[in-house]
Amino acid sequence: MSELTKENVLKVLNSIRPFLKDDGGDVELIEITPENIVKVKLLGSCADCPMSIMTLRAGIERALMKEIPQIRRVEAVE
Repeated sequence: MSELTKENVLKVLNSIRPFLKDDGGDVELIEITPENIVKVKLLGSCADCPMSIMTLRAGIERALMKEIPQIRRVEAVE
C-alpha cells in the first residue's frame, strides 16, 4: 500500500496506461484535492467513448484505490 502522493498516483496511472493506449486512449492527472479526490482527464479515444465511465470506475479508480486506500474517489474532468 502506498501513501497518497502525486508520484504514487502517477506510478499507478503509468501501470494501467498501456491498457488505455491499446484502445487509443490515455489519462492525465489533473489534481489531488485536500479531500483525497483524484481528478483525471481522459484523453484520446477515452474522452468520448460511451464506456468511459466504466473505464474510470472499474479500471482507473479500482487500480488507484487498491494501491492507495486513502483515495476517496476518482473524478473525470473536461
